Amino acid sequence: MIRTIHDFLDRWKEETEATLKIFKSLTDESLQVAIPGGRTLGRLANHITETVTELPGKLGLPIEEVHAGYSTVQELVTNYKKYADQLVGVIISNWDDSDLTDENNLYGDPWKNGFSLWILLIHQAHHRAQMTVLMRMAGLTVPGVYGPTREEWEAWGEVPLP
Repeated sequence: MIRTIHDFLDRWKEETEATLKIFKSLTDESLQVAIPGGRTLGRLANHITETVTELPGKLGLPIEEVHAGYSTVQELVTNYKKYADQLVGVIISNWDDSDLTDENNLYGDPWKNGFSLWILLIHQAHHRAQMTVLMRMAGLTVPGVYGPTREEWEAWGEVPLP
């Protein structure tokens, strides 16, 4: 739960680093990989990047919404970082802890701002998880985010559990 701006900023830093770790493990060629009928790796990365500005804009924060369409890993990394950093500045400049209990109508329901920021955090984690499946399909090495991946265990000479 996000109860203070500090709570959010600490988690945001960690989640931003995790997202950048995943993005930096992609290749330009892998951005086209998808399951049939699903989003491509590139579309998922763009969606994460877009949401960094879209959801805060719905909360009344003065941030310009970005409708990405980045087609290279470098563009995704550069712009995701830019908007993630911009969000930090906008929150620090415009909100204090008392603003976290204010409500906005998001997606048909009243959401407190603190809840909305928490959703922004877990939204990225959700889509990063989807990306790791596609990364494996593309033959990429998945980096550990919340713990080691199979490849990392194997590199340490350990046998991961099946």
